[in-house]
Amino acid sequence: MLDFIGISNRQGAPITRDLIVGFALVILLLEAARRALGPALPIVATVFILYSFFGPYMPAVIAFKGVSINRFIGQITMSTEGIYGVPLDVSATIVFLFVLFGAMLDKAGAGKYFVDLAFSLLGGFKGGPAKAAVLASGLTGMVSGSSIANVVTTGTFTIPLMKSVGYPDYKAGAVEVACSTNGQLMPPIMGAAAFIIAEYCNLEYFEVIKAAFIPAVVSYIALMYITHLEASKLGLKGVPRNELPKFWPTFVKGIHFTIPLMFLIFELVVLRHSAQMAAFRAIIALAIIIPAQNIITAKRHNMTTTEAVKKSINQIGEALISGAKNMMGIGVAVASAGIIVGVVTLGLGGIITEVIEVLSGGNFYLILIITAIASLILGMGLPTTANYIVMASLTAPVIVTLGAQNGFVFPLIAAHLFVFFFGILADDTPPVGLAAFAAAAIAKSDPIKTGIQGFTYDIRTAILPFMFIFNTDLLLIGITNVWQVIWIFLTSVIAMFAFAALTQGYFTQKNRWYEGILLGLVAFTLLRPHLIGDFFKTNGAIASLIAIAVYGGIYFMQMPRRKAEQTA
Repeated sequence: MLDFIGISNRQGAPITRDLIVGFALVILLLEAARRALGPALPIVATVFILYSFFGPYMPAVIAFKGVSINRFIGQITMSTEGIYGVPLDVSATIVFLFVLFGAMLDKAGAGKYFVDLAFSLLGGFKGGPAKAAVLASGLTGMVSGSSIANVVTTGTFTIPLMKSVGYPDYKAGAVEVACSTNGQLMPPIMGAAAFIIAEYCNLEYFEVIKAAFIPAVVSYIALMYITHLEASKLGLKGVPRNELPKFWPTFVKGIHFTIPLMFLIFELVVLRHSAQMAAFRAIIALAIIIPAQNIITAKRHNMTTTEAVKKSINQIGEALISGAKNMMGIGVAVASAGIIVGVVTLGLGGIITEVIEVLSGGNFYLILIITAIASLILGMGLPTTANYIVMASLTAPVIVTLGAQNGFVFPLIAAHLFVFFFGILADDTPPVGLAAFAAAAIAKSDPIKTGIQGFTYDIRTAILPFMFIFNTDLLLIGITNVWQVIWIFLTSVIAMFAFAALTQGYFTQKNRWYEGILLGLVAFTLLRPHLIGDFFKTNGAIASLIAIAVYGGIYFMQMPRRKAEQTA
């Protein structure tokens, strides 16, 4: 603030004051990250800092020329490729508005409304609380910036109810973990990473949402189906209807909460306004709705308008404070991840590419597997947005570079979504899965067991990136025909249902070994129809239709066993 002209003129040549202030900034930032997020991110950042200085003394395969103090501080604290990089810029200008929007919705009572609505709609079905948990977490996840926040917000209601209808404690926690983690994949916010993906890939925000739509929604529908299969295996019933809120009264009671959400989506998708403009206007709409809601409630309960106005001011004030507190975690995470990005741009990125190429022996499929594992490991303990930034700087360029060398050319957004999906899955990957620890605390279950079970539910999400990296139709890239979009969506849903039945070992009955193989083939064919079509010298659509017929055939194969069991 005092010497901005001097700082801008000294790029690459810091003076002593810049070095002292820059060093203090790095230390204070790492401590802020430790306080706000725990030890994982500062430890990873510290390892990268040490590596940047001790690189020349490393083994040959990972040796790094190293940097001077001047170059390190200049890069990390004074350039736009360090702490003050694209992610922090996007967080300050766009992400904060969406975090504030989510906080205002929560303080207005929308969080409880979404949970009640989900239970009124699905609570009475077989394993209803688990299905309601999936829907509630999907709704809150759309505007939330954290899978842990999702677990704490909706899990407080859903986990005890799942246990009450017969779910074992660790499975109740695991369902909440899986759906809260997947909430970070849901457009339009995607754990606040959607805006940074758009910036990194140089795409319109709407294009990012369009690309993420089918994988995210299909994954969520499949999770709903998994809860159904679990309930069927455990022989569970739903919550009695008389113990649930009635749907229409519940829906009408909070219908005004859908107005700012619809307004936000209309601004983004139809009017194509900037994300900042859309969020700002949605916040203004919500700021009008909160006092209107309180005044109407006051009239019904014979309270004065003055009391309603005071309550509204308090709610908006609390929302502003909550939004600021929630943003601190994201801001610190993004800034700390900027240290890692800065070290990578100092020259480490090329070494990572070489190391993965050596480990994979040049096999591109092995490259993807190594990248996925690296994304899971590096993502452990990191919040969603920081997680993606680290993955985007470390592993996304590897996929693009080595893919091109192996003859695979695909859109940049496909590589970024690949590492984003696996980074998100780190939230329930033992032994560090933070979302699993949060859910286990509520469920009073073993965190490791909860995390492992949650990850088994999320395997369906893990196969999607391997499919859409080669079949970009799933990302709707170049797809403009509405009927083609509907066909891709429907076949993807059936594919994920087949894969869910395979991983759960249960369709309408316990699968026999050959049925499991057939379900796997159905899923693969529907997700990679062009590959199977080319192999059998036929059209991809025909291959998909045959796979759907096989899926139906498996259902009819199991019907006699199901009837026999029901009779028994």
